[in-house]
Amino acid sequence: MNGAILLLIASLAFICGYFLYSRKLGSILGIDPSRETPAHTRRDGVDFVPAPPPVLFGHHFASIAGAGPIVGPVLAAEFGWASVALWIILGCVFIGAAHDMIAMFLSVRHGGESIGSVIGTILGKPGKVLFLLFSWSALILVVAEFSRQIAVTFVADPAIATASLLFIGEAVAFGLCVNRFKVSVLAASLVFVPLMFASVWLGCLFPLDLVKLFGMTPDSTRIVWTVVLLAYCFIASTCPVWILLQPRDYLNSYLLYAMMAFGFFGVLFAHPVLTTEAFAGFSAVGRSGATDFLFPFLFVTVACGACSGFHALVASGTSAKQLDNENGVRPIAYGGMLLEGVLAIIALIGVAGTYASQQEYVSAIRGMEPVQMFAATIAGFCAKVGIPQRVAESFMLLSVSAFLMTTIDSGTRLARFSWEELAGTSGEARTECKGGLRAIAGNMYIGTLVVVGLAAGLLLGATQMSKQLWTIFASANQLLAALTLLAATLWFMKNGKPTWITAVPMVFMLSVSSIALGMLCWKSFTGGSIDWVKGSATGFLLVLAGVLVLFAAREFAARRRESSQSRIP
Repeated sequence: MNGAILLLIASLAFICGYFLYSRKLGSILGIDPSRETPAHTRRDGVDFVPAPPPVLFGHHFASIAGAGPIVGPVLAAEFGWASVALWIILGCVFIGAAHDMIAMFLSVRHGGESIGSVIGTILGKPGKVLFLLFSWSALILVVAEFSRQIAVTFVADPAIATASLLFIGEAVAFGLCVNRFKVSVLAASLVFVPLMFASVWLGCLFPLDLVKLFGMTPDSTRIVWTVVLLAYCFIASTCPVWILLQPRDYLNSYLLYAMMAFGFFGVLFAHPVLTTEAFAGFSAVGRSGATDFLFPFLFVTVACGACSGFHALVASGTSAKQLDNENGVRPIAYGGMLLEGVLAIIALIGVAGTYASQQEYVSAIRGMEPVQMFAATIAGFCAKVGIPQRVAESFMLLSVSAFLMTTIDSGTRLARFSWEELAGTSGEARTECKGGLRAIAGNMYIGTLVVVGLAAGLLLGATQMSKQLWTIFASANQLLAALTLLAATLWFMKNGKPTWITAVPMVFMLSVSSIALGMLCWKSFTGGSIDWVKGSATGFLLVLAGVLVLFAAREFAARRRESSQSRIP
C-alpha cells in the first residue's frame, strides 16, 4: 500500500471524527460557553490563569505529545502496519480523543480539580486516595525516565542542550512581553517564533559540550545534566504558569507543527510503499526478543498514539485550570488528540515505508532507539523532495527533545497537584490550612521537592529500578485511562446521560490493561529468575484496579437501586 494514501485516509477519518463525533459528544456533555471557567472563578496568578486558545492549545498539545506518539507506533510495528494503523484511527476517534475531552470537561465542572478529585466525588475518599497515589507514583516515573532520556540526549548531541536552554530564556521573555507589557500574542509570535527556530541553528553552531569544555566523562556529564534538569523541574513547576509553562509550550508547539509538516509533506511527496508486513500474526517477536501477543500488547504499546491515561492528568491538571471558555474543550482536548494521531500515523509510515521487510525492521529496532528510527526514516522521505537528510534528521531530534522538556515540566507540576490533593491542601482547602503539619506537608515547594527528590533517587541512586519499573508504565498508562472512563461512566449515569459512550471503551481499556499487567506479573515470578520489583509493582497496580472497580460496582448497584425505587409508584 502507498503510505501517502494511508496518511490521507487517516486524516480524513480524524476530520470526520472531529466534526461529527466530538460535536455529538459536546452536546451530550452540555458544554456551555456562557458559564465561567475555573480559570476565572479561581484565578490566582500561579496555576489558575486564563490563556488565549492558541496558547493553551500549544501547551496542551506539547504536554500530551512528547515522544509517546512516536515511540509507541514504531515499537508496535512488530505486529504489522495495518494492525497498528487501524487501532490508531479507531482508538483516537472513539476512545482517546473522547477520553481527553471528557476528562477536561469533568475537571472544569469540578472547579479545575484533577480527575482524582472527580473520582473522589463519585467513589468517595478511599477511591480518591487510591487513584491519586497511583497517578502520583506514575508521574514520578515519567519525570525520572524522561529526564534520563533528555540527559542522555544532551550528552550525545550537545547542540540540543544549547537550543533547549535558549528556548527557556525566550519563553520567559515572551511571557513577560504578553502578560506584563501587554504585547499581543500575534505581535510577540512574529518576533519569538523566528527566534526559536534561530536557536536551533545557534545550537548547531555553539554546542554545549561539557565533555570537551571541562574534560568530563560522559557518565559525569549525564549526572550534571540530570541535576540541572531536575532543578529546572523544581523552578518551572512552582513559578506562575504565565511566565514559563504557557509561553514555552506555545512556542515549542511551533516546533512540533514544523516537525509534523516535514513528516506530512515528506510522506505525501515521497509516497513510500509500505514494504513491511501488514499483519504479522497474533504474536510477534520484537525488540526485547521475547514473544508478545497482539492482544493486549498492541493496544498497550501504541499508548499515546491512540489513548493515554496521562492525557487525563494533563487535561484535568494544567489545561482545565487555564481554559478561558468551555467552547475550547472540543478543539483543545479532542482536536489535540487527533493531531497526535496524525503524528502517530506518520511515525508508523516512516518505519513501514523504509525497511524492505519485517525482518529488516525487527533487526533495526533491536539496534536503534525508536526516536532515532523516526528521525532517520522521515528525514529519508524529506531528502527525496530536496531537503538535506542531515538537516531534517537533526531538526526532528531537536523537536522531540524540546517536547520531552515540556513533559517533565508538566509532569512535575501535575505530581505536585496530586501531592497537594493527597495532603488536603488543594483548592478551597488551601486557604483553610494556615499552619500545622498538614499545611507544611501540602506546601507547594515541599510537595515539589518530594517529587523531584524521589525522581533524583531513581536516576542517581536506583537507576536499575527505574528501568525495571518503566517497562510496566505503558500498561499502567492504559489503566489510568480505564479508571478515568470508569469515573466518567458513573458521572454520566448520575446525570442521566447515555453511558455507552464511556462504558464500552472503559470495559475494553480495563481488559487490555488488566490482562497486560497480569501477564507481566506472571512473567516476573516464573521462569529462570524472579523479578521482585516488577512483580510487586504490577501486582500492586492490579490490586489497586480491582479495589477501584469494586468501589465502582458498589456505586453502580446503589444508583440502580435508587433508580428502581424512584420508578415504584
